[in-house]
Amino acid sequence: MTYPIDRIRNFAIIAHVDHGKSTLADRMLQETGLVDGRSMRAQYLDRMDIERERGITIKAQAVRMPYRAAAGGEYLLNLIDTPGHVDFSYEVSRAMNACEGAILLVDAAQGMEAQTIANLYVAIEAGLEVIPVLNKIDLPAARPEQVALEIAALLGGDPEDILAVSAKTGLGVPAVLERIVERVPAPQGDPDAPARGLIFDSVYDPYRGVITYMRVVDGVFRPDMDVRLMATGFHNEIDELAIISPEPLPIDALGPGEVGYFTAAIKEVGLAKVGDTVTDHGRPAPSPLPGYREPTPMVFSGLYPVDSDDFPDLRDALEKLRLNDASFNFEPETSVALGFGFRCGFLGLLHMEIISERLDREFDIPLVTTAPNVAYEVHLDERLRKDNEPGVLRVSNPADLPPPNRIDHILEPVVDAMILCPSEYIGAVMQLCEKRRGTLGRMTYLTEERVDLRYTLPLAEIIFDFFDRLKSSTRGYASLDYEPAGMSPAELVKVDILLNAEPVDAFSAIVHRVKAYDYGKAMVNRLRELIPRQMFDVPIQAAIGSKIIARETVKARRKDVLAKCYGGDVTRKRKLLEKQKEGKKRMKNIGAVEIPQEAFVAALSVGGD
Repeated sequence: MTYPIDRIRNFAIIAHVDHGKSTLADRMLQETGLVDGRSMRAQYLDRMDIERERGITIKAQAVRMPYRAAAGGEYLLNLIDTPGHVDFSYEVSRAMNACEGAILLVDAAQGMEAQTIANLYVAIEAGLEVIPVLNKIDLPAARPEQVALEIAALLGGDPEDILAVSAKTGLGVPAVLERIVERVPAPQGDPDAPARGLIFDSVYDPYRGVITYMRVVDGVFRPDMDVRLMATGFHNEIDELAIISPEPLPIDALGPGEVGYFTAAIKEVGLAKVGDTVTDHGRPAPSPLPGYREPTPMVFSGLYPVDSDDFPDLRDALEKLRLNDASFNFEPETSVALGFGFRCGFLGLLHMEIISERLDREFDIPLVTTAPNVAYEVHLDERLRKDNEPGVLRVSNPADLPPPNRIDHILEPVVDAMILCPSEYIGAVMQLCEKRRGTLGRMTYLTEERVDLRYTLPLAEIIFDFFDRLKSSTRGYASLDYEPAGMSPAELVKVDILLNAEPVDAFSAIVHRVKAYDYGKAMVNRLRELIPRQMFDVPIQAAIGSKIIARETVKARRKDVLAKCYGGDVTRKRKLLEKQKEGKKRMKNIGAVEIPQEAFVAALSVGGD
């Protein structure tokens, strides 16, 4: 059945990592009677194995829940469960564009954290009705009164009005559903206008093609309707029109304000873009809906198949993941050491880990991943520019950096970081940020015990292990959120790693001049342990341009040629040793160094301090 538009409520749950979004969604599914106790499982809406294992939400999930309000009347609640990690904030912003309200969930023991505040600002910018809710009030360490005061100071209003729940036990969840019906406005839309829907997610299915999730804005979609995707021009009949409630359920009509999905034999992954408008091909809408701001990749890394025959399979797998994850992009590249592969852009290091793991699990392609980098803006020296060469180059692969004598200056990306921590750890946090070339913007006391520190930090300094070190230096109490803040000039150099006097492009890195020696030393030490001994000495060197800054040597394997010499003149032994020496010299001239796969994997773990 299609619901009257004034009886529909679309809302998202937003919170910091581990504050209980997915658990609250589980209790709502039970409270509305969609899932009985026997079928219930923890993290019901997290469909991917990797989400369940790590206990995090990666993809936003939409579910439709019929609900009978206490005041009477049947309502339709469309819930979108969103991720909490900073790397997946793009998923959160997309989910919010499909809603009119948001539940701001705060852990009563941990209080307001950086990602909570960042998500709150996104919700306010999107014009959503925000309903603050305190979770985990059953914990012994819970301090609901203090945290309610923190929330009220930020949002305004009375701390008494903030709902207190335990998503684990279900205490207070009915009151949250009632508050949604009261406070979240009904969606706007004209059921008689030409059909228009906004695509907020799409998933590739090998049997049905692309499954496209949309929020209907105007008109009514029905099965067998000939639909058109306005950005790509693709049109075809709808094969299946359905809702998630919480399992897929076919439906005969989808009206304004409703959320569902359709399939239309869309075979190519690039045709159903997130943010595109779906309309009726026979009676099209006059203009498309405003889509989403394109996400900007922050971290770049090379993905190469271990077996070069897997290259076409890797390309197909990346295209399928790209459809499922609009914030991920890739382009082909080649490496002398690793062969053919792809340079991929990610939103952060966790995003990169998840993509690599999904490629391994879902597509069974073993990969070599190069050290992550950020994208630099390289300004060339005007006097040494070639004909038709641009004055500014965007470099995300260290191998593409021009020689030092051609560079005028380099700009690196910086971020505005928000760090929330207990006031006793201010010294440790400031020391860490200073070490990572951070500049303090401002420091605000939210309460007597909690401080909000704002730093401007180079992105390259935080992508490796900054978050881990922040957590360990504050006993896990600090939280971090960041957003891009443009480009800033920096003293950067390229450190090349040479094996047997030959540069290996996979090990090159762009680092700050102050840290160049540490990076080079760490890299040559690691490679000395990993590269097996050859029949000749292998020098491992780190260099900036033509200047060697660190060196280690893998000593030659030595065959005992004197084993059969017993007694006799010493000149016999000398003659054999000289002969071996000559052979090794000749071998060195033509010998190629064997580099095992672990050496490339090890390049990832050399970073940070």
